[in-house]
Amino acid sequence: MAKLLLVDDDIELVELLVELLTLEGYEVDVANNGQQALEKHKNYDLILLDIMLPVLNGFETLKQIRAKYNTPVMMLTARRNEIDRVLGLELGADDYLSKPFNDRELVARIKAILRRTGCNRNSTELPHQWEDVEHATLKFCGLTLYPGRQQAIFNEQDLKLTGTEFALLRVLICHPGQVLSREYLSLNGLGKVLSPFDRTIDMHMSNLRKKLPPRSDNTSWFKTLRCKGYLLVAEK
Repeated sequence: MAKLLLVDDDIELVELLVELLTLEGYEVDVANNGQQALEKHKNYDLILLDIMLPVLNGFETLKQIRAKYNTPVMMLTARRNEIDRVLGLELGADDYLSKPFNDRELVARIKAILRRTGCNRNSTELPHQWEDVEHATLKFCGLTLYPGRQQAIFNEQDLKLTGTEFALLRVLICHPGQVLSREYLSLNGLGKVLSPFDRTIDMHMSNLRKKLPPRSDNTSWFKTLRCKGYLLVAEK
């Protein structure tokens, strides 16, 4: 059973979401402000984090979580400002959902995050042969990816990628030298269909560029092809 931490000060909404997510088979704990979230955020598979929080707002809470931990985080907020969405993704949020939202969409996004971070304990187990593929170690230009523990290593250094960043890098490494559209990356990396004008993929790719050290041959890791997508530069 996956464990979720719901961080929101709207008591009525919290009660409804706890009931919904419990019925879906999740174990749900609650924090009513950012400080409480920081005090109890360990050992959860996913954090659902509101932005407008007392004591410590969601952005600052996320920033402090990301300083030490890679726990998946989905931002939940009534604010529809595009700047807020971009800021949340830049700070390391795995996904962003505006209130009011459809219950089914929330559950679908939770399942997608847990699936790509290897924590979807409510899903049917994969057949053994597929499980072997899903957990196969990948190597590319000094990078080693361990899907079983969602860890990316470069020259013995842990890159501390979020689950979403890891998922995107994994998809790209499986297709070196190929142009992958944003739609393809969203569906195969994030587990969801890309919405029009959605910049989520671009923000996560920007974060990946910042975290990846220089390659030994000094070439760029990625190329952005306007109106086409992204390409992981193949080894020489």
